[in-house]
Amino acid sequence: MKNYIIKRLLYIIPVIFGVCFIIFVLFNLVGGDPTHMLLGKHATAQQMEELRRTLGLDRPLLYQYFDIVKSAFTFDFGRSWNTKQEISTMIMDGAIPSLSVSLPGFILSSILGLIISVVVAYYRGRKIDTVVRIACIAGMSISSLAYILFFQWFFAYKLSLFEISGYEYGFPNFLPYILLPSIIWIILSIGPDVRFYRTVILDEIYQDYVRTARAKGLSEIVILLKHVLKNAMIPIITYVVIQLPFLILGALLLESFFSIPGLGGITLNALNSSDFPVIKAMAVLSAVAYILFSLLSDILYTVFDPRIKLK
Repeated sequence: MKNYIIKRLLYIIPVIFGVCFIIFVLFNLVGGDPTHMLLGKHATAQQMEELRRTLGLDRPLLYQYFDIVKSAFTFDFGRSWNTKQEISTMIMDGAIPSLSVSLPGFILSSILGLIISVVVAYYRGRKIDTVVRIACIAGMSISSLAYILFFQWFFAYKLSLFEISGYEYGFPNFLPYILLPSIIWIILSIGPDVRFYRTVILDEIYQDYVRTARAKGLSEIVILLKHVLKNAMIPIITYVVIQLPFLILGALLLESFFSIPGLGGITLNALNSSDFPVIKAMAVLSAVAYILFSLLSDILYTVFDPRIKLK
């Protein structure tokens, strides 16, 4: 395990170089001259040249590329063009509100989705299975924007059960502000989760070892919980762990409509103001997080299935 982790960490280095190169090409070569966006079409050539010098865009492209690579390893992303703040500080300040909304919703939706999937798999083909599948499809068919607007209007405005917008730092001050967004997150996630978990569990139920277990006299619930669920954990782990990096960026719509100062809002503001350093920082951060969590998923495979050998 130790040797495998070391090898994968070394393997990550060229991957990060490659990802940084793609980000560099997209922002520096394909995206065009950012001074046009910042100064507008009426800017003079002298103004554009001065801005390029101020922003460091006049330096050789190789230096600009290695700045991105350096930021991937040091998490020093420089300063925002728009707010003039250190981007690392902005990320640290925005990560707490984002995770306070996305993490509870993600954990609860994953647990509830797995429990519901086990139940409908146990009662497969019966009325409860059909009702749950129809409810999941119906829930997934409704726009996330519709959920946000309805819940804000009905539960926050009409019934005054939740705070409609805003955020306060510190536990438990933020709890009233994250309850409604977390509930919406769960509702939006539960449908896809149940459909995926149910499919994976049913694939295992029809395997030969399940028929053998039934022939030995094991009850259906024991087979489901002790054998089927354990073997189904490999795709479930992949599904869950690969979603974790995206929790860091938060939820753009939820943070925007509930005025939560998280990374989703920071990213949205950066897109609106063409704040390229912030956008590049978010792209690099999400790429590195995705690579690291992919390694974590491989390690977790051996925990749930000892037959898998990491080489």
